[in-house]
Amino acid sequence: MRYIRFVTDDAAPRWGRQVDEVVHELDGAPYEGGRPTGRTVPMGSVQLLAPVAPSKIVCIGRNYHEHAAELGNAAPERPMFFLKAPSALIGPGEAIQVPDREATVHWEAELAVVIGKRMKNVAEEEALSYVFGYTIANDVSNRDAQKADGAFGFGRGKSYDTFCPCGPALVTEGIDPSDVHITLTCNDEVRQSDSTRLMIHPVPKLLSYLSQIMTLMPGDMVLTGTPKGVGAMKPGDLIEIHIPGIGTLANPVI
Repeated sequence: MRYIRFVTDDAAPRWGRQVDEVVHELDGAPYEGGRPTGRTVPMGSVQLLAPVAPSKIVCIGRNYHEHAAELGNAAPERPMFFLKAPSALIGPGEAIQVPDREATVHWEAELAVVIGKRMKNVAEEEALSYVFGYTIANDVSNRDAQKADGAFGFGRGKSYDTFCPCGPALVTEGIDPSDVHITLTCNDEVRQSDSTRLMIHPVPKLLSYLSQIMTLMPGDMVLTGTPKGVGAMKPGDLIEIHIPGIGTLANPVI
């Protein structure tokens, strides 16, 4: 199934299940048991929002050998993670705002995993049964802030407002996280194009590892790392990320 979060001209944010060009409204988040209200709206009348409202966004760093190497880093022996502020979330079509024209701000295209039920101390072989679905995320990163903060971590450089575009939908079927092709274009030029089969630590291992450390709750989002090809964006750019079965996440840069 395909779920979205949206607004129309006359209402607060709502959840819905998309069937072709019709949205069937839900009374809550699908991963929290939201049920149909019986109301429908045409897709053409809605503005899409990020299809999740997580309590936390957990990001995996350096999960592809070639991406680690392109930034001069060694690949980690165990999953490396950091937290990104949920207030950084934006939806399709919303603008990524770079702090200033001189800032070095990179795109990072990623498959995002959305948790469907409370997950704590779960074995790797059971981990995927806790997944509700998948979406696309852009782990936008201020490299200047990361470099300046050094040992203090990635929090500031990753958590500026608008630094987590996400969408266009939350998809629950037809996605094999072990072999998803991720493509990112900047102004129609392909800059990232690789499969999740190149991950150092695959999704079941990531989720099991995280669940030994923290409790993952329904709606929490895990960004699984970015392949090689990160680069700097500037005002006026259009960043588009495509994953088959999920769609295309497009965001302008201002």
